[in-house]
Amino acid sequence: MLLKIIGAIIVIWIAFSVIGFLFKAVGTLLIIAAVATVGIAAYGAIKGKSRGQIR
Repeated sequence: MLLKIIGAIIVIWIAFSVIGFLFKAVGTLLIIAAVATVGIAAYGAIKGKSRGQIR
């Protein structure tokens, strides 16, 4: 009985560890994507100014 309780606690602990890692990875990827999007938008704005025409 005690081994079942300890086993359940270990399984729950591993599950929460995996879920926490996934949330951290997704958060990191969102930050990288946001920085890349801002960088591409800034590059497009700077590159587009040199044309002098509005299309």
